Order: sequence, then structure tokens, then C-alpha cells
Amino acid sequence: MASALASQLAQIAANSRTTLNAKTLKASHSKSLIFEPRIAASQTFPEIYTLCHEGFGELCHLDVRFAQFANTLFSDQSQDADRTQMSAQENVALDKRIESFLRLAGGRLRLMPAIKAVEWLIRRFRIHEFNTTALLTTFLPYHTIPAFVTLLSILPANVPNEYRFLDPYIRSLTAPPRAVVVQQATARPEFLAAISEYTLASCRDNQDYPGLISFWGCLMAEAVNGMLDKMRSGRKSIQIENDHTLLQQIGPILSEAMVMKDVPGLKVASYMVITVLASKASLDDSAISAFMDHLVMGWTIETSRPGLVCLSVLSQYRSAKQLSAKVTKALLKTPNLVPTLREIGQSYKVDRLANGLAVALVDRLAKKGDVRSLPVINGILLGNFLQEKQVKVVYKALLVAAHRVTDELDKDGRIRKELASTLVSLSQAGGEVGDAIRTTIEEIDFDIEELELKLEAAIRPRLAIEDQEESETEMASKLPRKREDFEATFEKLSKVDSPKTSCLSQERSSLLDELSSFFLSAAASETDLQKFDDAPVLSRPLASTQPFYFGFYMRIWCGPFPTLAKVAALERVKNRLKESDCADKDFQAIIPYCIIALSDSAKRVRRAAADLMIVLGPLFNTPTKQVWGSKDLYGKTDSLAWLDSAAAKSLVHSILLPGLEESVIHEDHVSAALTNGLESSHDDKDVDKKHQISRATRVSIFKSLSSHAIGTPLLAVKLRLLKSLNQIRSISGTSRTDLLLPLLGWWAKLSDAEATRRATQESVDEAAINTACVEVVIANNAAGLKLLFDLVKDAHIASRPNLVDSIFTRIRKIWPSLKSEAQSSTARVLLELSQAGLRSGQNSVSVEAADVLRKVDLSTDVLLDFIDSMQDEVKVATEPPANKKRRVSTADRPRSIGLQSSPELNATISKITFVLELVQESNPEKHPEMLPSLFTALSDLQHLRTLVGSELGYLQNLVLSSLLAIVPAYKNNKDLTIDASVGHGDILATCIQQSSSPTVINAALLLVASLAKTAPDVVLHSVMPIFTFMGSSVLRQADDYSAHVVNQTVREVIPPLIETFRKSRRNLVASTAELLSSFVVAYEHIPSHRKHDLFISLVENLGPEDFLFAVLAMFVDKYGATDSMVSFTTQILSSFSVESQLHTLIKLLDLISDIFKPKPVLSTALFGKKDAGEHDPLKIATKQLALLPHLLGNRRLKKEITLLAERDDMESAKIHEQYATLLESLLTLASTVKAKKPLYSRCGEALANLLNLLSIAEFIKSVETLLARPNVELRQKVLRALELRVDKESTANPKSRAALLAFLPQLTAVIRESDDMNYKHTAVTCVDKIAEKYGKKDLEAVAAAATTIAGDHCLGQSSQSLRVMALLCLASLVDVLQDGIVPILPVAIPKALGYLEQSLKGEKPDIELHNAAYAFMTALAQHIPYMISGGYLDHLLSCSNASAAAGLDEESNTNRFHCLQFLAKLADPKVLFVALEQNWSKAADAGFAALTESLRVLGMALEKYPKSVIARNVSTLTAILFNALDLRRLLASKGEQANLTGTELEEIEDTVNDCALKMIYKLNDAAFRPVFSQLVDWSSSQLPKQDTNGRTMRLLSAYGFFNTFFGNLKSVVTNYSSYIAEDAAKVLTKADLKDPSQRELWKRALRTLTQAFEHDQDGFWQAPAHFDTVAPILVEQFLRAGAVDVSDDLVPAVVELAAAADSKEHHKELNATLLKHLRSEQAAVRLAVVKCEQALADRLGEEWLSSLPEMLPYISELQDDDDEIVERENRRWIVGIEQALGESLDSMLQ
Repeated sequence: MASALASQLAQIAANSRTTLNAKTLKASHSKSLIFEPRIAASQTFPEIYTLCHEGFGELCHLDVRFAQFANTLFSDQSQDADRTQMSAQENVALDKRIESFLRLAGGRLRLMPAIKAVEWLIRRFRIHEFNTTALLTTFLPYHTIPAFVTLLSILPANVPNEYRFLDPYIRSLTAPPRAVVVQQATARPEFLAAISEYTLASCRDNQDYPGLISFWGCLMAEAVNGMLDKMRSGRKSIQIENDHTLLQQIGPILSEAMVMKDVPGLKVASYMVITVLASKASLDDSAISAFMDHLVMGWTIETSRPGLVCLSVLSQYRSAKQLSAKVTKALLKTPNLVPTLREIGQSYKVDRLANGLAVALVDRLAKKGDVRSLPVINGILLGNFLQEKQVKVVYKALLVAAHRVTDELDKDGRIRKELASTLVSLSQAGGEVGDAIRTTIEEIDFDIEELELKLEAAIRPRLAIEDQEESETEMASKLPRKREDFEATFEKLSKVDSPKTSCLSQERSSLLDELSSFFLSAAASETDLQKFDDAPVLSRPLASTQPFYFGFYMRIWCGPFPTLAKVAALERVKNRLKESDCADKDFQAIIPYCIIALSDSAKRVRRAAADLMIVLGPLFNTPTKQVWGSKDLYGKTDSLAWLDSAAAKSLVHSILLPGLEESVIHEDHVSAALTNGLESSHDDKDVDKKHQISRATRVSIFKSLSSHAIGTPLLAVKLRLLKSLNQIRSISGTSRTDLLLPLLGWWAKLSDAEATRRATQESVDEAAINTACVEVVIANNAAGLKLLFDLVKDAHIASRPNLVDSIFTRIRKIWPSLKSEAQSSTARVLLELSQAGLRSGQNSVSVEAADVLRKVDLSTDVLLDFIDSMQDEVKVATEPPANKKRRVSTADRPRSIGLQSSPELNATISKITFVLELVQESNPEKHPEMLPSLFTALSDLQHLRTLVGSELGYLQNLVLSSLLAIVPAYKNNKDLTIDASVGHGDILATCIQQSSSPTVINAALLLVASLAKTAPDVVLHSVMPIFTFMGSSVLRQADDYSAHVVNQTVREVIPPLIETFRKSRRNLVASTAELLSSFVVAYEHIPSHRKHDLFISLVENLGPEDFLFAVLAMFVDKYGATDSMVSFTTQILSSFSVESQLHTLIKLLDLISDIFKPKPVLSTALFGKKDAGEHDPLKIATKQLALLPHLLGNRRLKKEITLLAERDDMESAKIHEQYATLLESLLTLASTVKAKKPLYSRCGEALANLLNLLSIAEFIKSVETLLARPNVELRQKVLRALELRVDKESTANPKSRAALLAFLPQLTAVIRESDDMNYKHTAVTCVDKIAEKYGKKDLEAVAAAATTIAGDHCLGQSSQSLRVMALLCLASLVDVLQDGIVPILPVAIPKALGYLEQSLKGEKPDIELHNAAYAFMTALAQHIPYMISGGYLDHLLSCSNASAAAGLDEESNTNRFHCLQFLAKLADPKVLFVALEQNWSKAADAGFAALTESLRVLGMALEKYPKSVIARNVSTLTAILFNALDLRRLLASKGEQANLTGTELEEIEDTVNDCALKMIYKLNDAAFRPVFSQLVDWSSSQLPKQDTNGRTMRLLSAYGFFNTFFGNLKSVVTNYSSYIAEDAAKVLTKADLKDPSQRELWKRALRTLTQAFEHDQDGFWQAPAHFDTVAPILVEQFLRAGAVDVSDDLVPAVVELAAAADSKEHHKELNATLLKHLRSEQAAVRLAVVKCEQALADRLGEEWLSSLPEMLPYISELQDDDDEIVERENRRWIVGIEQALGESLDSMLQ
């Protein structure tokens, strides 16, 4: 183990950044952001400094702040800086400068200068090692750019802990995705803290940039969001603890970020984080409030808006309480606070923020008197920021604050004045806010009147006491504010004399206003109030006789005054009535005003009024009293109807006093009690007898109250009295209209300004007065109605549009109660007003009259009256003036009509428009009696449109829409009938044809459709022109409504039209051809999105069974079978049921067939009789047939027909039947057009798609009926179709397999029973296809079929094509049945071989039969080869020889060879070898091809079978070999009759030799040596000696084999040379070189010996016995040099022998013999020996030159040889010796 010291030293070395290892230093120096490591490693620091300082200089130009680093990090001295040699303090200072530079450079890292500058810090100061965290943090915002990946590649092995998550990306050198950085920030707080500290430090030093702020903000927000999700807990305590922990982590960061005023982006980013935190964390109010305080501490104008957004979000998660003082103060300083909040409120909820701010501002106002906040509070309340409850809370707080304002806080009253102004303006606000404020005022739990008096303002609504132009504050300013002012005013009033007129007179004086103001000031103090009451001006003592005193107080409590004042007024009157001088007076004039007080909205007023009534009631107990105010209550008006004492008593005691308590409780009770009391009678059982009032008394009361309503000058009194009186229609024949009509007249006579002034003065709603006045008119009151119409006709009334509106509203309200005559007369007037207003300019009256007519329910009589008047107008407008009738001709009539005045014509059109609109709006279906009149109106409009020169489309559409609504009523009500003889259909046709308005056309078409459904006889005779016009108009419209119109027309009109044609027994398609053509021609103009649905609707209504085929045919005929048309027609067809589709396809085929008839009928009707050049049946049929395959290939049709056909029901049977018919029709058509190739090919395509429609099982079911037909040709076509279908079936489909196998017996029966060869042929083909795909699943059925096919009914037939098909089918069946087909082979094989032999006879071989037979035999050879043996195999090989010799095509040769190939590999080897041996002579007779093929078969067999098999059959194989080697002799014996050329013979012998080698390779020495010995003996001695040529030929073949044998087996068989040595010597000795054959034999013998010599590795030829056998003979052969060239064969043999006989003795002997021949007389001999010596010297070298002394004499002699060639070769010999010895021979040769 290592020692502790060693471990410590190793750890120090691992952590050390200094090293003396050169390799490590070089690797460290190669770390670069810019350069490849290889280049960086070679750079010097000066080079790096020069480049990087250039980048630093560019940075300084961009930002002068970089200049501070010029003298430190980028100084010239920095080139020599080595931080490993610096002290710790120096390194700390360096780190600070580096980090500062990095923060400053962070914003420019996408610029190359910044990268260069950082490059210097990396290369010189190694900041990637010493400042890794700072460097990574600087680059982290750019983690997606390539520079960051480069940075990862140069980092040290140990990165800081917070950046360990980058390890996988450092290894893979890929950029980390953002999600990884966010996940790390979420999971590792220290990483987030590092990023945050870096960001804050950058901001502190003003080194931040937007990219960093954005990166930090987004990362912080996502991390906080992730932390909150991670810390979420179901337990509240744990959740609170987790949130607290998170706050401790990020709170300080956010706090510092929010107060950095110079970095607005950082603050906004922190707002975003705080928003996430507040929305997901469960923060308490203190934490949220703290965040809000910090937020406003640091915000600026630039960040105020996002800060407000953040505050609004924070407020939503905080309790609904006021904001802190800091936040409130900051918000007050925010410019345009309320508009900004309103803008923010469109995207965020600001209600809680606004509520908290408003409450805080109110509190600030109450405590500090800061009225600057009032505009903000006002804006918040009126800005729709707050909910209703919040509005109430703020306003209530404002009221409370106003109540608590003291004189100490508000010494000059300015605060209260501002408060009053705000409170009043808010109380008068409109909308929901105003309603909430007014509800708050009503619900307040302290004395609001006291507050109003304190603020000297009327807070509650309708408290104005001055004219409209004076505000409440102005009024309040006029009130006496100090005691001195009050006393002075009182002294002034005490000197004023009491006026002689009543306070309720029609004229209002300024004295009353002053008294009212003074009364309000005194009302707050009882002393002041009593003093005021005693003022002489009021004449209190004379109150019982003069009306001023009581009248003043009555005016107060009925006027717009505070509740306190009203109560005080009621109490003053009550107290005065208690005095004795009032006991004998009749104060019935006060009763209406008490009723007004009892209906006041303030409960205190109602209570005071009730007290007054209690005092007033006993005064009516004694009769015969003087009536108070009877003469001058309302001034000079004496029209009051006074009650007698009994009636007055009944009013008080029977109506008012019994319900007094209820009246106090609810303000509406007194009105209801008054109404009920006056409407009650003696017959009412619910009325107490004590309180029953007589009719006369009720009438008297009714008249009295009505007279007060008319006489009183106070609108409020009029309004409240009318509220009760208008509930009473009449009493004893006296209607309220009779009594109150003058009131309406008076009110209507007022000008608009006067009416408005009065209403405003009394704070009364003018609209309510208008409504109450006009409601005095009841229904069916002639005087009242007359007055109403007189008023609206008056030009003066037009200036009061609100009153006009009220009058017409009243007319509309009483309309249902009007009698028929009254309705008619009223309607006429209203119609006249609606039109007269347009002429006179009284548009408001006209509009209101028209509005009434539009909104009331007009009766049929009224509508008919209107239509008749309209027709009269048309008649007048279209007829010329009477004085011109005689002078104007008919032709000039339209021109003369056009001369009429245009205004009159415009008025006529306007009236017609209005009447027709009324008719349309009056639910025409409820008035079916208008139908004839409307049709007349439609006809008149056709005439009128020619007059005005305009379409009048709107008017026509009005009439048509009304008629559309009416027609269904005639269908539902059988009592209503439409006269068909009037010509309504013609009117509609004219309308459609003459109109250019799509709307009119659509409406007319819908009406036609509706009439066709309701009364078809009305329109059917006009249908065709309509449809023709549709094709050029409405069908082209792209809107949905036009589509609806067309569909509706088609749906409603076409079915009855078709039914009419059916009844007339006309050809439906021919009859509707014109209709269909109009739609088809319009197709290209119809919007694409409508085409499909339109034609589907058309076909459905026509009937798809009868018309779908015609539509499809016409489409293709018109537009051709383009892709778009094919797609469209396919979609159309697919929209119908399968049955309809098949029926359509059948009819389409019938139509195509009709084209080729001599006299086509249907096709002529559909396609028309065109010109002779155009009417080409072939072209028409081509178009139709081009479509047919696509229709049949539709996937949807296939899917649907498959589902239906598989069901076992009647529908399925029908589908099968239709399919069969369709198939038959298509096959028949194909036969018809067979001569026309384009049409026939189209039929083929259609047939292919048709066959794929049904599953094979369903297809068979469908065609069974066709197969039973007697027509053989049809049956054959069906089977061909089946054959095509089988090809496309999947083998994995079990249903198809079962169906086809079940069909096999039927096919077998066809083969067996039919006499038609073509039919049989097709059946066999089907069997072949079926068996090939599915035969293995039902071997019995296939075997039965095979038996039939192999029998005389099929294979035995004379038809050549049938034989071929049968053989091919049997070949397939062999593959299927394999051993199962064996029983039929004794019959099938002889026939097949016979047909094979027969196919090769004759002048021209029958290739098809030949190939079919071989296909069958190949299948047998492949699957059951054992069946091909004996005679079958001999016969087959014999036929194969003949086939090979016949010179057939490549396919035939290939088929034959495949068969033989299978036999070679699969047949029994013994049988095969015997057959080949027996067939050799036949093959030889057949020629080269047959021999070659036999040898190839032999070779494949030798390769296929193992050694044991070859060894067992060696005798047969030997015989084949001998026969093959004897082929040359046999051919030579034939002479010129030989059928092989020399080249072919050589090729065959080469093949034989190859086969022999293959056999030898699989035999051992013991097995082959006898064969070799036998071969040698056979070749040399088996023939008679006299047969010299035969022997030569056999030896030629044998030595060819020997040469191959020794050349391939080499040293392995060297010892076999002993068998041929002597024989070879004999051949060499006896060969007659003049004979070419023997010369060739001589050469082959030499080559064989050469091969034997060359590969001797065992010293075989060193043995003297072997050497001596051949050596002398070989040397002796040089003497034949004159007869033959010995250099190619003899010299190599001698050289190889010398090399093999590696001994000096043999060399010396051989050399001596050769040297003797150098003295031969023949130059050729000498030359050959010299060349041999040269070769020996080259091959053996010094070993051979050891006999040089013996050679020198001969060499010397040859130098002077007579033959120049010998002499030259001798010199070359000398040169070779010299080169081998390395010395010259000159000295030796001298």
C-alpha cells in the first residue's frame, strides 16, 4: 500500500495547476476559443496578444468602459504574466478584474472582438481553469450558440459543483437545452443563487445588458414556478414551512432587485417573479404587503406601469383591506393613475388594488384632511374598477369620514366643501355604480339629513332646490352659515308682509325660495324652527282662513327637500291643526298632499304624514264645515271639484286611515289603497261594510282628486296622483280620460324648454310626467284618441320628441284593447302619419307612427286594407293622367308614364315598401287570406319596375317572403284552396326570368318549391323555364343561402314533376334530359363547395335508380373523364346505397351498349343529335368507358358491397344478382367492342376493378347463375374473370381459400364434361391458379382435379393448347400434392414424355408444348425425383439430347437444363450414372450441345454427392470416363460424318477432364489407382496394333487427361508416373512426327512428363530406374529437331527432369549425352541443344555449371560453327555462363 505521504502528494499533484510535464503544458496551451488545438499549441504569446489586443481595441471603440483594462489585463506586461507565480493577494485582485471584465463583455459575446478579448484571458490567465464559474456564468445566457460548445471543450476535468450538470454535454460537445438549465436552477438553489449574484453584481456596477436581465428573469420565474410545484404539500403546516423556506432563499435577491432604480429591466423581471410567487405560493398578508412596500420603494416612472400590474396581482392574493401608507403615498404620486389602472384593468383584475387604495385614501382624508385624494377616489368609484360591495364599502367609508370631520381639522370648511361636492357628484352618478351608491345612502345607519345639513349639501338624489343652473354647492354657499347671518335674515323676513296669494298658486315667487332656504337653515334647530314658524310672513295665526301658511309647508314636504325639512314641515302643519280654530274647518284640500307625503320614499316622512292624517281624521267627523282654500288654493283657478263632508269623510276614514300603518311601511301602499278604494263597489265581498263607499261618492272622490291633479302647480303632486288615478279606467261611466284630458292638453302645450325647466326645478323625471299624462287616455275613447292624433299632427309637438314617444307608446299599449273599427281607423291614421311625415319633414312623428305599426299586431282586415291601398297607389302611379289618355299611343305609354312627377312616384314606392314590410313583419302565415292580393301585388311590381327602371328587388323579396310564409298554411288547412287558373306560376316564372337579383330569384324559387309541395298544379306547367334559368343564375351563386334555395327547389319541385311524367307514361330520362342538361351545363359555374351536395340532392329527388346513370353519363360526355370529373362522379356515386350504385352501373353499361345500336334511343336523348362530325359513337363510348373503371374501382363501393354481400339475406341475394348482371353486361360489351382496341382496353380495366369489388367467395356466389347459362362463350368469359381474380387474391385469406377450393369440383366437372376446348382450357387455368395458391390446404380436391387433368378428358385431348395448359397445371399440382400425385404419374409421365418427343419432331418444334412438358418433368424432378428412373429417365435424357440438338431458344434451353439440374442433384445417383453411361452414345450422336449438357449434369452430380456415393459407383463413372476419352477415336473413325469440330472436341475433352478431376477428388488412392492403371492399359493396348490411328486418337485423349491430372494434383500423384513412364517412352520413340496426330501425341507426352518432373518433391525421378527410363529417350528426341520445334516442349521437359533428378551423376550423364549432340551434322540439332544448355544453366545455375570443363571444348568449337544462328546462340550461352560464374570464359576458351 502507498504511504500516507504518497497519497497526500498525489492529491496535491491532482489539484495543482502547475506541472513540469511538457506534454501537459502543451495541451494546456492548446486550449482556445478560436483556434484548433493543433494550431493553438504552436502559437506564441506575442502572436496571441497581437491578435487579441486588436479585438480589445475594437471593444474600447464600442464602449469606453473597457479602457480601464488597457493597463492591466491587456497591457504589454500581461504577456509575461504568470498567475502560478503570483501571490494569493495578487491572484485575488486579478480575479476581481477578470470578473469585472467578463461581466462587461457579456453583452457583446456575439461579436468577434469580445471573443478575441476573452481568448486572451483564456490563453494567458487560464480563466477557464482559475475562473471557471465566472466564465461559465458569463457565457450561460448564450448556451445555444457554437461558442458555448467550444467553451465546454476547453474546460478542465473538474468543473465547479454548481455546473456539474454540464458533464454530459462536455463529453458529447453539444449545447445544453434550456430545459436542462431550468431544471438545474429548480433543483439546485446554489446554482440559482450564483446566477442571481452574478446578475445583481453586474447591475450594481452598471455592467448589465438586456440579454442577461431577460435570461435571469425567465430563469428565475421558471425556477420559482418549479420549486413551488416541487414543494407543494397537502398539509398546510408543511406547505407554509416550504413557502417560508423559499422566501428565505429568494426574498433577499428580489428585495435587492426591486430597489435598483437604475436598472428598470431588472425590476420588471423581479415583478414577474413576484407575480409567479404570489399566484402559486400560500403567502400571508404580511409577506405580500412587504413585497408591495419594497416594490413601490424602488419604482420609477419608467417601471410604474409594470409595477402597477404586479401590485394588482399581489392585491388579488391579499385580504380586502386598505393599502399601507408607503404604497398609498407612492400611488398618489403616480401620474395618470386612474387612466393607467383602467388600461391595466382590461387585462388584469384591479378591483382589490383599487379598493385597498380607495379605503386607504379615505382613511388618509379622515386623519389628515388630505383632499388631494378625492379626485382619485372619485375616479376609482366611477371607473368601474370595483364590485358592488366594494363600491358600497368605499362610499360608506367616505360618508363616515365626512361625518367625523371636525372644526379643528377643517377650520375654514374647505375639506367639507370638497367632500360635499364629491359625495353629491357620486350620488348622482349613473349606471350600476350610481345605483350602488344610492343604495348605500339608503342603508346608512346614521342620520343622513344631519350630515347633509352639516355639509350644507344635498347628498341624496333629487335634492335640488334652485334652478338647474345652480348646483348644490352654490346653493349651500347661499345659506346662512353663522348665527349672525341667521339673525340678520330673520330680522329681514320679519319685516316682510304676508302675501295675499297661496303658496300653491301657479306663479312661483322669489319669496318662496328665500323662505325655503331659511327654513332649511332653521330645520336643524328646534328653537330656530319655532322662531321661523312664528315669523309674520307666514301668518301662522291666520292659517285656518288663509292658505299661505299650510300651503308653504305643503310645498316643502312635496318638494325636493331633505327628509328632515319635510318631517319638520309635516309636524308644523300637524301642530297647527290641533289648535281650536281649525276644528270647524274642512281641510280636504290637504288630503291630496297627505297622500303625496304617504308615498314619499323616506320612511320618516311617511311616518310624519301618518301622524298628520291621524290628527286630520277627526276633523271630518262633523259635517257642514267651511272648506279651507276653496277660493284661492291654486290662485285664480276655480275649477276644483270639492267633496261634500260625507265624501271627504269616506276618503279619509274608509280609504286612507285603515291602511295607514301599511302606508308607513311601504311607499306604494297608499296608491294601491286609493285605487282599490275607488274601484270597489257594494258587490265586493272582500270590502268591510263599514268601509264600503257608494258609487256616487267614489265618482265624487275621483273627480276631486282629478281636479287637484289638474289644478296643482307641483309636478310631483300631479305625478303621484296620476299614479293612482291612471289605474282606474272609469267609475259609473266617467272615465279618467273625460276628467284628466285637460291635463294632457296643458302639458302638451308647454314648450320643450319650459317642460324641462319645470321638471328639473322639482327634480321630477320628465319622462315619467310624459308617460303619466298620456296614460289618461284609455282605449276606444274617441275624444282621447282624437286628441292624441291631433297632438302628433301638430307641428309644435315635434319639438318635444319625448312626449311624442310617450304618445305613440300609449297607442301601442292600448292597441290590443281597441275594437276592430277603431283599430282600422287608427291604423289608417298611423299609416298616413308614417308617410306624411316623410313629405312634411316631421321625421320623428313619422318614425314613431311607423314604429307603432311595426310593433302592434295587425289584423287581417287591416293588412288587406293596406294592400288594397297600395294597389290603388300603383294603379294611380302606372296610369297616365286623364287629360293625356287620348293623345298617347300604347307604344309611347311607358315613356309618358315616366313623365309623371318623381316625388309622387317616390312616395308611392315608399308607401309600398312600408306596407310590404308591415305585411312581412305581421306573421303572414297567420293571415293566409292575403295570398291572392300578394300575388296581385307581385304582378303589379313587375309592371312598376319597368316604370321606375329599377329592379325593385327588395319589394319583390318582401312579397315573396310573405307568400313563402303563407303557402304552408294552405297545406295545413284543407279549407283553404289556391286557384290554379289565375296564373300564379306564370307570375313566378316571369319574376325569376326577368329579375337579376339573386335574393329575388332565391325567394321565388323557394316559393315555387313550396307551391309545388302544396298545390303542384299551380306551378308545374312553368317549371322547365324556371330550371333552365336556374342553370345560368342561382346555381352560380357561392353563398349558403343560394345553395339552400336550390336544394329546396329541387327537393320540392322535382318529385311531383317526375310523378307527373310517370302518370303520363313518358320515358322519364328522355323527358327530363333538358332539365338534367341545365344542371350539367351549369356545373363548371357552380361554386366548388356546393357541387357535391347540389347534385346529390338532385339525384335523390329524381330517383337514383332511374337517373343517376344519366347524370354521370352526361357529365362525362360534357366534360370528359378528367381527374376532377372522375373524382366528382365517383363521389356522387358513392353517396348512394350499394344496390343503387350497382343498378346505376348496369344502366350505364346499357346506355353504352345503346350507343352502338343501329338506332340508339336513350343515348340520343341524353347526348343529343349533334352534327355528323361531332356525333361519333366511338368518341362518346370512349368517354363513358373511361369513367367506368374509376367508378368500379371506388374503395368505398368495395367496402360497402363486401359488407352487404357477406350477409345471408334477401339483400345479399339481390347484390349477387346485380353483380352477376353487371359482370354479364360488361363481358357482353367487351365482346361488342373487341375490334376497337381503345374501348376493349377500357373494358379490361373496368373488368379488373369489377372483379375486385367482391370477395372471391361472394364473386363465386354471384357468377354461379352465369355458369349455368347455356352460352359457352359467356361461361368461358366468367371463368377467365375468375382466373384474373384468383391472381389477385391473398394466400393468407381463409375465406378466399375455402371458397376457391370448394369451387374446384365444379371446375373439374367442366373439364370432364365440356366439349369446348377453350372452356376446358380456361377451367384448367383456373384449377392451376387455385391449386398453386391454396392447393395444399385441400389435397383431396386437388388430387381429384389432377386425376381429371391427367386423364383423357384433358391431357389426352388433341388440342395442343389444352395439352400445354394441362402439363403446366400438372406441374403446379406436383408442387402442391408432391407424393399425392404419384397415382396419376403412370398415366401422366408417358404422355408428357411422348408430347415432349412429339414437340421436337416436324419442321418447327412446338416450343410451348416442349416447355410445358419440361415444366412438368422439372416439378417431378424437384419434388418426387424417384419417380423418374429407368425407362422414364432414359427417355427423358434421349429427348433432352434431341432438344439440345434442335437449336431452340434460350428459354427452352433454360427450362430443359433446369430439369436436368434437378435430376443431377435429386435423382438416385446410381440410376442417374447408369442412365448417363447408357445415353452417352446418343448424346454423342446428338452433337456438341447434348454432350456438353450431359457432362454438365455429370459434373453437378459429382459435386452434389458425397465420396461414399462416388466410390460405390466408380465402375459406372469409369465407364463414362472411358467412353468420353474414346470420343476422339470414334469421331475419327467416322471421318467426314463426324458432328464435332476440333474446337468443340477440345472443349468437350476439357469438360471431361474437369469431371474426371471431380470424381478423383472424391476417391481415395486405393479406389482410383486401379482406375488409373486400367486407363493406361486401356489407352495403350486395348486396340489392335493394326489400328494405328485409333491407338493414336485414344492416346491423344488419354495424355490430355494425364496432363490435366498431373498438372492439378501435382506432387500428390507423382508416383503415378511409374504407370506412364514406359508408355511415354514408347510414344516418344515410335511417334511419326510427319503425322499431325502423332506429332500432337508426341507433344502431349512431353507435356505430361514435364508436369510429372516439375512437381516431383519426393525424389521419384532421382531413382535410376525411373531416370534411366526416360532420360536417354528424351535426349534422343533432339535428333528430331529438324522435323519439329523442340524448344516449346522438349527443352522444358529436359530442364524439369534435370531439376527433378537432383544429383551430379544424373546431371553429368545427361550433360554428356547432350554434348554429344553438339557435334551433330544437323544445325537444328545443335541449335536445340544449345538452347537446352542455356535453359539448364539459367534454371540450375552453378549446380549445372559444375560440368563446365566438359562443356568448354564444345563451346569453343561452336564459336566457329558454320551456322550463324548456332554461333549466335552459343555466344548467348557463354554470356549466361559468365553472368552465373561472375567471370569471363575467354581465358578458358583460348
